[in-house]
Amino acid sequence: MRKLLFALAPVLLFAATAAEARPARCVVTSAGSPTWRGPCDFLAERGGSFGIRPYRGSFGDGISDISVSIISPGVAEVRGLTRDGINSRWGQARRSRRDAACWVGEDFSICVY
Repeated sequence: MRKLLFALAPVLLFAATAAEARPARCVVTSAGSPTWRGPCDFLAERGGSFGIRPYRGSFGDGISDISVSIISPGVAEVRGLTRDGINSRWGQARRSRRDAACWVGEDFSICVY
């Protein structure tokens, strides 16, 4: 049993740290104008999906969390969550060819550095 625990320790440690938020710099743009720019928490998920949350306040319009969920290579579904628990669908976004840190939708973009 002890050998099994020692063998699994690195895996369990990686799993615990992989789910932790990391500091990042985020830029959220709506209708071509930056609506929010500043420090945020970045939470990586499986397959390249991720979530972001501003350190303080909201991204604007009460949005406290943004999720970018990969649905196919280079394409993601983006949603915003308000502090009141309202989950709004922003729509699809494509990974920017000019800046791989950015996902660009019809009337918004999300960049995480």
